[in-house]
Amino acid sequence: MRISGKTHGVRARRGAVLSVAGLLAAPALVLGTGTSAQAASCTASKGPYQKQVEKYLKRPVDGRQSTADCKAIRTFQASKGITPAAGYAGPVTWRTMKTITAQKAAGKNPNKAKKCPTNKGRIACVDLTRQLSWIQDGAKLRFGPVPVRTGRDGAETRTGAKKIYWRNIDHWSTLYDVRMPYAQFFDGGQAFHSVAKSMYDNPGSAGCVNMRPADAKSYWNLLKNGDDVFVYGRKPGT
Repeated sequence: MRISGKTHGVRARRGAVLSVAGLLAAPALVLGTGTSAQAASCTASKGPYQKQVEKYLKRPVDGRQSTADCKAIRTFQASKGITPAAGYAGPVTWRTMKTITAQKAAGKNPNKAKKCPTNKGRIACVDLTRQLSWIQDGAKLRFGPVPVRTGRDGAETRTGAKKIYWRNIDHWSTLYDVRMPYAQFFDGGQAFHSVAKSMYDNPGSAGCVNMRPADAKSYWNLLKNGDDVFVYGRKPGT
């Protein structure tokens, strides 16, 4: 599909990554919401998902916040780009843990439930629920699955059958003033492209399917204009 510079510029701007910074607030009020800024110190408060988070981190499951609990939670939060990384067992932290668990369970058979079509030849599948993507040839897994970061609440990655229609290896979004390397557009301004941030960075993109640089490069090498894309499910938290 041929697109004029003006047309693809408008579409690409819609698909750029939007990073939403939080507001400073008292830890007792906002910890774990994923919308406040980095807390200055470790919280002594137990969170609503204290026991679940303790179990995930292989900590003693007593439902009480300890200094060791807080440090373990903070380490996890910092490694996944969760803010504030204050050691509070809130909903964003627990939701991220559940997503990671589902991703690991997918193993090398992400399409076990047959939700992504197997009669299309080469197709890039995007499971919003598990925040996973992979490429398959018919029913045969070709690459992945890999974690992805999709649209935030209010700017969700649209579901359904799509096709890649325009590619730009070093795209620049003038709307959000960000690079979108290995951009492959498949629905208006929504595209696969790499970002230099965690795939678990909350709340998500502005609709694009964000990928780690190496994964986005592999997608670039494996896909071409006209290849099928199928998006299904619902991102946790939207």
